Amino acid sequence: MTGGRALVVRESLANRWIDTGLIELERFTPFKFGNDDLRSMSFSKDAVVAPVNECPSPNTRTESLAFALALKASRAIDGASSFQDAIYLSPLSRLLPTYTTPSLADDALLLGSWLTGGIPISINSFSMLSKTLSWLPANGLKDVITAAGFDVAKLPSHGQNHPVAGKAIVSADGHDTDRNEKSGLFILPGRPDLEAFFREHVIAIIENSARYQALGIGFPAAIVLHGPPGCGKTFAVEQLIKYLGWPSFQIDASSVASPYIHETSRKVAKIFDLAAQAAPSVLVIDEMEAFLTERNTGSGQHQVEEVAEFLRRIPEAVTNKVLIIAMTNRLEMIDQAILRRGRFDHIIEVGPASEIEIEALLKAMLKNLPKDDDVDPAVLAKQLGGRPLSDVAFVVREAARVAARDGKDSIAQENLVSATAVTPARNQETQRRIGFN
Repeated sequence: MTGGRALVVRESLANRWIDTGLIELERFTPFKFGNDDLRSMSFSKDAVVAPVNECPSPNTRTESLAFALALKASRAIDGASSFQDAIYLSPLSRLLPTYTTPSLADDALLLGSWLTGGIPISINSFSMLSKTLSWLPANGLKDVITAAGFDVAKLPSHGQNHPVAGKAIVSADGHDTDRNEKSGLFILPGRPDLEAFFREHVIAIIENSARYQALGIGFPAAIVLHGPPGCGKTFAVEQLIKYLGWPSFQIDASSVASPYIHETSRKVAKIFDLAAQAAPSVLVIDEMEAFLTERNTGSGQHQVEEVAEFLRRIPEAVTNKVLIIAMTNRLEMIDQAILRRGRFDHIIEVGPASEIEIEALLKAMLKNLPKDDDVDPAVLAKQLGGRPLSDVAFVVREAARVAARDGKDSIAQENLVSATAVTPARNQETQRRIGFN
């Protein structure tokens, strides 16, 4: 196989994997080399086929999840063996032990060492591992550890990096998510209608699965969120994923785009397969207008093939307990075959927030920040009504920045009012120049 990769092993080792159930006999091609009976397998050139301790460190969350799922599957089949000495086969999602390391070796250390590219840090040292993996956010690391079959809640250092009940949690945009942890309810500040939709059409079906299955509803249907940029689509999805606690995967143009025929479809299929292996899970399709636009007579082979791959995969994913949520700013561009019911049952518009919604969001964002007693979100909501939620988040951050610059220990109403005044809607904003006049 030109330009590909091959695994060649002695027949005795191959038979041990086969007898254990780690791999099927049909995967191998037998041949002789001198007096030796050997077995071989061939793979494409982009496959990872190497001893675990010689594999390159992962560059993306998807690569990390793929290894984690392979480790989980292999441990489930052969829990008595050590995988410290294993050969990682990414196409088969398997770790195949060579049986040269004592069976008491630590798989928690194996996963941490693989993620760091050889630094011996166990996942039990969650805080240290999280600081070392600067490219992988703490929530992403939690997903990888969970996908590998380890219980994140039981890790000794877990509480230093992840939310625990009773502690205030503030997202990067300043949104307070504390109520989710304390009450057990899904809360989406500033978006009561979308919050109610997720509760009814996703959370209720998941948490009362037996009752819904008795009536023929097995799993929540796929969802499209559409609306202008900055209106909270991504934040809403992130909050739902955090509430569910499931592994999440993402498809966007930057992660799957390729100039080569069949390559984009292959990448899309791989992510769908990984999500199915980790099910129940969430698969987010971001900026879907970038690769799921309307097909026409002038469409290239790339586009037709990509849309066809999604048409086939979406219903299959829902059957496999993968919750699909797509987001777009340009719904009118999406191929109608993708949007029909049976693929995406729900198409939800997420537009600019109302005055009441913005007031609720401001209260949530300011809840855990030091502020003066006279701070009144209702006054600000009147000025910010109809604006993107990202503008609201910016106003709070700007007010906090100005307060800190002026040496204050809390945010004053005047800070918020002045921040609102210097934050016009982008379509009204005139270009400002930095430099000498």
